[in-house]
Amino acid sequence: MRIIVNLFLLILSVQLISSCSEKPKSASFLRTQGQDIVDADGNKIILRGVGLGNWLLPEGYMWKFGPNGDRPRTIEKLVSDLIGEEEAAVFWKEFRRNYITGNDIRRMAELGYNSVRPALNARLFLTEGDSAVFVEDSFVLLDSLVNWCGRYGLYVILDMHGAPGGQTGENIDDSPANEPELFTSAKNQDRLERLWVRLAKRYADNPVVLGYDLLNEPLPAYDSSAAKYGHLVEPLYKRLTAAIRQVDKNHIIILEGVDWSNDWSIFGVPFDDKLIYQFHYYCWSRPDHLNDISKFLTLREKLNAPVWVGETGEKGNTIYWATSDYFETNNIGWSFWPWKKMDTQNTPYSINRPVNWDVIEAYSQGKEKPAVEMARPAFTELLENIKLDNCVYYPDVVNSMFRRIPARIEAENYGHHGYGQSYVVADTSHRSAFYRTLEPVPIETINFTENQFWSDQCVVLNHGEWLKYSFDNASGDKAGLQMRFQARSADAVADFILNGQTYPISPFSADWQEVDLGILPVKEKANEVQFRVQKGTVAFDWMEFTEK
Repeated sequence: MRIIVNLFLLILSVQLISSCSEKPKSASFLRTQGQDIVDADGNKIILRGVGLGNWLLPEGYMWKFGPNGDRPRTIEKLVSDLIGEEEAAVFWKEFRRNYITGNDIRRMAELGYNSVRPALNARLFLTEGDSAVFVEDSFVLLDSLVNWCGRYGLYVILDMHGAPGGQTGENIDDSPANEPELFTSAKNQDRLERLWVRLAKRYADNPVVLGYDLLNEPLPAYDSSAAKYGHLVEPLYKRLTAAIRQVDKNHIIILEGVDWSNDWSIFGVPFDDKLIYQFHYYCWSRPDHLNDISKFLTLREKLNAPVWVGETGEKGNTIYWATSDYFETNNIGWSFWPWKKMDTQNTPYSINRPVNWDVIEAYSQGKEKPAVEMARPAFTELLENIKLDNCVYYPDVVNSMFRRIPARIEAENYGHHGYGQSYVVADTSHRSAFYRTLEPVPIETINFTENQFWSDQCVVLNHGEWLKYSFDNASGDKAGLQMRFQARSADAVADFILNGQTYPISPFSADWQEVDLGILPVKEKANEVQFRVQKGTVAFDWMEFTEK
């Protein structure tokens, strides 16, 4: 009997160990090959992913919180203050169990994403204080994510978003003292090394994990942190990489510059044969402006290594369409930030705000403390609201970043292949004042007021000038089409050309008008559109394809 029991326990333990390293049937370790990321067969991989923010490192703005709930440790204190430590401990266990589940990963795969970037808080895995110990429950959470991604065919990039002591001195890394104490304390650097080695040992043989993003956005420049400590970053990267290579020679190492990832002046020659260099890309100018990435392309040539956008998003569909197209045209993958947050319309999913959340929010801003009888139901409801099935889905957000219809394609989001391929204009010496300032296509704002977060642009074209667009199609072989434009001359005539078929547009009005072009045939992939002015002058705002 004892032999049978022992045999059963042995089989069970093997199954449990196996479940911690579940791999997709088709997974292979990704590697770098010059400026490309490739699989075992040498096929190029473009990463199209999402950031798992707010799960293992809560961020106050995703909770609508003020300064008293701006980072994980202050959010945790706020929850404990409102419902007590015992209930708070249960809340956080359920929050982490429900915020990201296999349901989320399955949905990401369905939508077309191939990777996730979970933001990790070091103290969730390695305690603070004099005697730091590892927290196995947190590693088990991460195991679950890796297993789900293996099941649904996504890669995982582990992102050290909050290092011991903090690498930025800001709320985003759960900094305890508003100083980048990772760089002022040898103890914190030792702990970071311990944690990365522990993670590397755990996933050394698992190809579902693509690689290790050693530090998120170290050392901002605005407060002189980058100037003071920037010279310490690459040596720390080398130290961490050397320690990881003692236990894991398989995985890619991902390096970010200082000043929110984007200052790469700290880097010398590549020190490992599996490096990716990362920058972050947010377009928050008003009016909208598509930031130039040419400096990263130049540095990529110098480093001869792949470049990746580890975070982009937090704006609107116009920017989402433009940026993912811009990146991919230049052989750069991306990770959209974040997958979901509370009460928003510019992420794939939005979490519904619980009843009475306004009083919780007010408390985070220093106002009156609500009674536990009011706070408890709000937090209980939040645990239900964060489940994917209870969130609100925004297909327009996802379709925009994947450049597929149904969607609205803004006129200014013509392709990124340059003159003669994506556009032709007569005056190539002209430069737009905003949006795409390095190109000669005339772009104007429409009804823009100062400090407006969103802006609407149009393109003004003359006789013989044209713009070209491409898109995929998520539904059916037909789509409805509406367009918005304005005649800038009385004789204006234009053509809309879809996959080689021409549809004349005339006459135009001097006022902005929306014209229905009816139901048109579309392909599943690589549809091509050209808007061409045959006569006069036309201002073109957008075209919108609808499901039919």
